[in-house]
Amino acid sequence: MTLLNPQAADALAAALKERDLPGRIRLIEAEVPGRLVFTTSLGIEDQVLTHAIALAKGRTEIVTLDTGRLYPETYDVWAETESAYGIRIRAYAPEREAEERFVAEEGINGFRHSVAARQACCGLRKVEPLARALKGAAGWLTGLRAGQSANRAATPLAAYDAERDLLKLNPLADWSREDVDRFVRDNYVPYNVLHDRGFPSIGCAPCTRAIRVGESERAGRWWWEQEEKKECGLHVGRTAGSPDANVEPGREAAVFEPQSATTETQRNLEMAR
Repeated sequence: MTLLNPQAADALAAALKERDLPGRIRLIEAEVPGRLVFTTSLGIEDQVLTHAIALAKGRTEIVTLDTGRLYPETYDVWAETESAYGIRIRAYAPEREAEERFVAEEGINGFRHSVAARQACCGLRKVEPLARALKGAAGWLTGLRAGQSANRAATPLAAYDAERDLLKLNPLADWSREDVDRFVRDNYVPYNVLHDRGFPSIGCAPCTRAIRVGESERAGRWWWEQEEKKECGLHVGRTAGSPDANVEPGREAAVFEPQSATTETQRNLEMAR
């Protein structure tokens, strides 16, 4: 049985490295005590994990964060996934009063006003619901891969999350995007059709666009911000001594494009260039 500490996480990561995906799921369920929660965004990596977890028929719970701003195609693959595997994916939604207050203060798309406003929106739509989803959990499974972005390059197979006092488990950390695509194809895994339209990473509809040739996988997320700021807060850790170590989340230096009267048509033209 694996304890909840950094040394145990490192030992588990080493053991996971020697196993295939089904073996990794079995080992996690055997070694991590207590509640196990997999949070799926319904993106292609998470569909791979859903496939493995559903077929394992173990004790890992599959949940999602329904932000209220997802693409219709995301809801479609959600329903298709439940039907294909005979499962129910539990949804955690934003608190109604917090959402209403944010829209009243910032406007329906007020997250584009600044990095702080965008992170506040992510906070109420993702971070707070995640806290409820993970309450009492000993292990948190994610579909993170090291190859998704520079911010995620050091993603381990397992790590101790001191803030949440649980093990964060990333069974696909060492997979390439080609590995993911091959698995989906070979195992007939349902996936979001937006992936076929230039969306390697899919989040909320107002905050995600298709990427251009040569861009990183997550370049389409919050594309109006600079690259180093582009995380929603779910997977960001703070390191002692870093510039943001003592800065309240959502109050970092405002590195963003100034608010303008850019129209939807103008944005579409820019994306097409």
